[in-house]
Amino acid sequence: MSIRIVFAGNKKINAELNGFTVYTDQPIQGGGEGSAPSPFELFLASLGTCAGIYVKGFCDSRGISAEGIEIEQNIMYDQMKGKIGKIVLDIKVPADFPEKYHEAVINAANYCAVKKLIQDPPEFEVKATVV
Repeated sequence: MSIRIVFAGNKKINAELNGFTVYTDQPIQGGGEGSAPSPFELFLASLGTCAGIYVKGFCDSRGISAEGIEIEQNIMYDQMKGKIGKIVLDIKVPADFPEKYHEAVINAANYCAVKKLIQDPPEFEVKATVV
């Protein structure tokens, strides 16, 4: 897989992949226009949306409606370390969601590929190439 990163003016940096463009910008206080989420915000959102697709898949495979399910993602900042210390994904299910599936839906969310990548990170290589 290859993703093309393009500089779109000011602090806008976009990613082109699979025929889509993912737009990013920096907040106004960071010198951007605040016209799109920052790259880091998109990264964080990818955790919750990834968990969501696994929850939806779990429901679909059992013929359970996913209507009314939401995932609230809370980010806890660790002041001592100067970084995010904890991310909590709270799967909110409607009252009629079968109680016997509460733990199973949590297990499904834990299959999130983004979460797994963070837990066992790949090797990174950054290089510059003359074109």
